[in-house]
Amino acid sequence: MSKRTLIVGNWKMNPATLEEARTIIRKVRYVATELSHTDVVMCPPFVFISAWSTRTDSPHAYLGVQSASPYVEEGPHTGEVGVHMLRDMEVQYVIAGHSEERARGTTDVEVSHRVAAIVHEGLTAIVCVGEHIRDEGGAYLDMLKEQIKNSLVDVPAKSSKNVVIAYEPIWAIGAQQAMNPEQIYEMVLFVKKVFADLFGQDVAMKMKVLYGGSVNAENAVDIIKIGKADGLLVGRESVHVEGFTELLKAVDTISEK
Repeated sequence: MSKRTLIVGNWKMNPATLEEARTIIRKVRYVATELSHTDVVMCPPFVFISAWSTRTDSPHAYLGVQSASPYVEEGPHTGEVGVHMLRDMEVQYVIAGHSEERARGTTDVEVSHRVAAIVHEGLTAIVCVGEHIRDEGGAYLDMLKEQIKNSLVDVPAKSSKNVVIAYEPIWAIGAQQAMNPEQIYEMVLFVKKVFADLFGQDVAMKMKVLYGGSVNAENAVDIIKIGKADGLLVGRESVHVEGFTELLKAVDTISEK
């Protein structure tokens, strides 16, 4: 059975109102019911989780969030949201180590603790990694390898199946165009090689590598088809319903999975 493409929408600090959040979720879930090869995850801010109603069946659409606490038990952790709480709210995916978090000072060690908490509760961690610059000598590959290893150091082998890697080169985020698809393919292979070194070839063959960085409906197909990414991490475009649903439909037409 072919592996389904995974499209993750990271809403960031958008939209402005709960009603807007409900509208986005309703429209994306409607389109998701018609997808044949694609799963979609929507990651709204915590305050808009309530916009996701489980009363309506929505195949191929899942609820995610943008971060979570590394603490696995209740306690005096003001401002934190525990993964066990998120699981009770029907959340299935959690982003960890997004480049914006790392830019604010989050370390690989902190990301690893967070990922460990996510997989401990049986949720899927979307672990973001990526280099700031691409030097001619290839030092960025060593940096990326260490970032992946350090961000997963607390993940037991038995839980590695609950990890998705989102490769997001920092220099491509917010740029006018995404990374070249041929380069993306090289990086997908590299990430899977590092993952195989950590958890074994069999697990690495089944895990998903997403690409993030200036993704839109125009370039999404090439990123999947030529870049061989297993899915996409979509930022600003994910709250623009027309563009995001167009992206989903375009990706779902790719027959070769």
